[in-house]
Amino acid sequence: MSEEPDTPQQPPDAAHRRPPGMTDLTVEALGSLSKALETTERARGHLYSFHQLTGTADLELDRTVRLLREAGHASHADVVEREILGRDVIPGHWTFQIVESYDRTYYRRFADLERRLVDELAQGRDHLYEAEMKQARRTSRPPG
Repeated sequence: MSEEPDTPQQPPDAAHRRPPGMTDLTVEALGSLSKALETTERARGHLYSFHQLTGTADLELDRTVRLLREAGHASHADVVEREILGRDVIPGHWTFQIVESYDRTYYRRFADLERRLVDELAQGRDHLYEAEMKQARRTSRPPG
């Protein structure tokens, strides 16, 4: 069995190399900020799932009401129609309004702040923490 030859470590490309004078602590802080934003991106995705699933359920209630009426249960259809069909999920708000408020008051401000700090502290270079971790964790296997 032959050993694989060592593959020379490639330095990170210029877009992922820290600017001169940037400290380890700053790289770590921006990495933490990026991780927090990525977590917020996931939360935002779940919020859109909530929006779409709630809307799908509400549209299905049209079928429920129709089927109850066809089955001779008009009073039960009336209850579904009156008490839940088209109802606000939070007083005064449908899910699209929750998504819009989240985007406007939290998500966009967070994303803009992260971009501003990366631009100011890292000359716009994204994912420096991850790029340096990639370099540190590389093995001597062939590329890929």
